[in-house]
Amino acid sequence: MSREQERAKERIAAELDRSRRRSNGLTLDALDEEDLLAQHSPLMSPLVWDLAHVGNYEEQWLLRAAGGREALRPDIDGLYDAFENPRADRVSLPLLRPEEAREYNERVRREVLDALDAADLSAVPAPRREPGATSGGAAPGERSLLDSGFVFHMVIQHEHMHDETMLATHQLRRGAPVLLEEEPAFARPVPPAAAEVLVPAGPFTMGTDDDPWSYDNERPGHTVDLDAYWIDTDPVTNAAYLEFVADGGYRDPRWWTADGWRWRERRGALAPAFWSEEDGGWSRHRFGRHERVPPHEPVQHVCFHEAQAYARWAGKRLPTEAEWEKAARFDPATGRSLRFPWGDGEPGRRHANLGQRRLGPDPVGSRPDGASPLGVRQLVGDVWEWTSTTFDGYPGFAAFPYREYSEVFFEDGYKVLRGGSWATHPTAVRSTFRNWDHPVRRQIFSGFRCARDADRG
Repeated sequence: MSREQERAKERIAAELDRSRRRSNGLTLDALDEEDLLAQHSPLMSPLVWDLAHVGNYEEQWLLRAAGGREALRPDIDGLYDAFENPRADRVSLPLLRPEEAREYNERVRREVLDALDAADLSAVPAPRREPGATSGGAAPGERSLLDSGFVFHMVIQHEHMHDETMLATHQLRRGAPVLLEEEPAFARPVPPAAAEVLVPAGPFTMGTDDDPWSYDNERPGHTVDLDAYWIDTDPVTNAAYLEFVADGGYRDPRWWTADGWRWRERRGALAPAFWSEEDGGWSRHRFGRHERVPPHEPVQHVCFHEAQAYARWAGKRLPTEAEWEKAARFDPATGRSLRFPWGDGEPGRRHANLGQRRLGPDPVGSRPDGASPLGVRQLVGDVWEWTSTTFDGYPGFAAFPYREYSEVFFEDGYKVLRGGSWATHPTAVRSTFRNWDHPVRRQIFSGFRCARDADRG
């Protein structure tokens, strides 16, 4: 085995350990059995379902598909199939109890580390179908499960995505706080910046052909030619959003699409989720804590319809997905598209608020070393940012290694979000990464920034 493969395996083992410690910290180490088995919202799974699901996914992909080993618990595959069991129904399933889930996950991990030690992280034929999946297949062509450790990267990212989902469940949970912040808000004086940045007209490379951590929906890399446009330097803050609220934005149908207004009336929404008006001001519920809404943080827990209504009220619009990515990646000095706004190096604490180190966004203007070459700030971390784009495949898209990761969601009204949030782990986000959700979702850690055409105003 080459030293390069040894280092790759060491990093994979370390990342597998980090993701599992995080999962256990959000479940077994934080709550008792009753809380783990409970369904805290019909929007979310019981936390114990997520815990065993990440182990089952790991078993199916790393032991069976990549390792060629016999199934450890084929009897539970159906229980932890996300497509077969809607979230609202999972509480009624005969799920593994918390200690059973722990023992199962530990057994899977022991075998996975053994399989990793024996693996050849080079190209091998990919399976035609996900183990236990009802449909789908691997894309023919260049990619394979073990090439550059792809399948291990996929499983690590999958677990961190569920950790973020579990954090959303914690936010919906009622009760005393159980999660602690590792660090305070990032405080570093920065010079004031213009409210908007002009992104020049011209082509750039969107997506990727070679990022070893990338999913099928990030591929292939392709050229997109955009007109010039303005984009907000920072995400929209709570203070700015409160102006919309105070101006009666939630009561004025002028700012809303027909679908958005129907959603607002049905929900009776008058502010972002988890906000309440009291004593002449606005407060919020945050992981069991009750506190005043901080004015300088990016607004979060707003759905697509709310973001779109604010943008219209402000005389702007939401950026397209391509506009967001160009603002984040394009370096006008070289014409290159970077992996992250600050360059190709991995995220550090000076770059972005990621990985659950805080339980919320940093104030705008924080971590200035993370700005893009064009001067756009906080594009990665803090809050997922809604775009106006409906989720679909890029030209030349090929599903890999299974259709259910991306393709089954195309052309079904899902809206694209970009950039990751404070809850997103650094291994599960990059400037090409694409998230998507229903336009009515608010429990996710979502915010936005605005854009406008260069020939306006």
